[in-house]
Amino acid sequence: MTDNTTFLELFDGIAEALADTGLVTVPNALPQHHCEALRQCFDHAGASFHPAAIGRQQAVQHQRSVRGDEIRWIADDAQPGPAERAWLDFTEQLRRHLNQRLFLGLFSYESHFAHYAPGTCYQRHMDAFAGDANRILSTVLYLNAQWGAEDGGELVIYPARDATQPVARITPAAGTLVVFLSERFPHEVLSSHKDRYSIAGWYRRNTSSAVRSDPPR
Repeated sequence: MTDNTTFLELFDGIAEALADTGLVTVPNALPQHHCEALRQCFDHAGASFHPAAIGRQQAVQHQRSVRGDEIRWIADDAQPGPAERAWLDFTEQLRRHLNQRLFLGLFSYESHFAHYAPGTCYQRHMDAFAGDANRILSTVLYLNAQWGAEDGGELVIYPARDATQPVARITPAAGTLVVFLSERFPHEVLSSHKDRYSIAGWYRRNTSSAVRSDPPR
């Protein structure tokens, strides 16, 4: 990965963009060797991936036509490998920086590997659930080397639920990091023409109470 000076410049740029528009795309946010190490995690843990679901708790369901990716969660308590540990360290440094700069009250971070096979997609959706707004910031890191516009699989972000024109179309090239406000931006993943690899994550506020654990599992 990169040194602390570069991190500070990167994190400052992310904070400024979030304060301005709520959305930022950073090409080459992580070096290619780290992206390749994260990409190899898919090969080493193929059996532990499972189809992603939509909804939450009692409403969870699997609809491949709506969401076609397979995922594996990255967790501190699951003995992450060196590449995963470096990713968690990076996101923790970013969390602290954004809290210091923007006073967001980000409490924790969760993320998972996501693999989209050719022809799969994720239809337009929001990351923050209605009435359960503890997801504050969404992140996506792309791990796809030599990805061109002809390969499809763009992340398309809209300015509002009913908007027809996107505010951003992002090619999932290796090293590109996207960060945006979870409650503000609907988005979708277009169908790709080859295997597509990424890490999706969310910074959260702590909404635990005496009768409710956050996050629910």
